Amino acid sequence: MSSWWLSDTQKVGVAFCSGGGFFFTGGVIMFFDRAMLAMGNILFLLGLPLIIGPQKTVLFFARRNKLKGTAAFVAGILLILLRWPLVGFCVELYGIGVLFGDFLVTIGGYAGNVPVVGPWVRWGLERMSGGRRNSELPV
Repeated sequence: MSSWWLSDTQKVGVAFCSGGGFFFTGGVIMFFDRAMLAMGNILFLLGLPLIIGPQKTVLFFARRNKLKGTAAFVAGILLILLRWPLVGFCVELYGIGVLFGDFLVTIGGYAGNVPVVGPWVRWGLERMSGGRRNSELPV
């Protein structure tokens, strides 16, 4: 697969975010292992600015309508680091939902092109996000 549209820095960011997702999923599978959840959070937070840039990352998390999600996300990370992994995971999951919930419609648009199951996936994602919206992507 050719990735000529990504710079080398963005490729490293994608690797960090992928590793963060891997560790985060592993932490959930290992019954909310605090170390794996923390590693997943750290890798995700390192990778996101490398992909979209530090200025756009700060602007995305500091938007007025995203402040509740940002606060919940940061509080979840802190709770995980303070040895409350289950509570921290739930709070962090809420923050992720508030921060990235607007993009479910965009993902559903792409997933809708998959044969057979695509329309069902698109319908489910649109229902979860609260319908169609014109949301701005962070990039």
